[in-house]
Amino acid sequence: MAGKNDTGTPGKPVLLSGGNPQIAKGYGDAPVEAYLAAMPGWKQVVGRRLDALIEEAVPGVFKAIKWNTPFYGLEGEGWFLGFHCFDRYVKVTFFRGTSLDPVPPVASKTPETRYFHVHEGEEIDEALFTGWVKQASRLPGERL
Repeated sequence: MAGKNDTGTPGKPVLLSGGNPQIAKGYGDAPVEAYLAAMPGWKQVVGRRLDALIEEAVPGVFKAIKWNTPFYGLEGEGWFLGFHCFDRYVKVTFFRGTSLDPVPPVASKTPETRYFHVHEGEEIDEALFTGWVKQASRLPGERL
């Protein structure tokens, strides 16, 4: 199935709306690395930094791609966050975000979920983000 931004280039993942890479479901570092490599432009820089900060904050973090989205969690414990490309930002989802201190800034229709958006040219407050990741990793994970 071709995505909105599909260039038809053999061997390259299709980019869906917002520039989100279409990557097959899989577990471990390899499918997440394929997702990161396929993120377009500035979003790839953001994605790689988010991935590195998550790995630093939670040694041994478990990774997967589901629904064209990288998820991070603890093996057998569920997922504590994921992120996804949109046209103007990369959306980080904290599944138990209302339990974080401070609470991430963007509300969700799902009561416990909160979002953090990274726009082009914005610096990530790495101390704040790392704090959220560490807190989120200690909460019950989401079973998806």
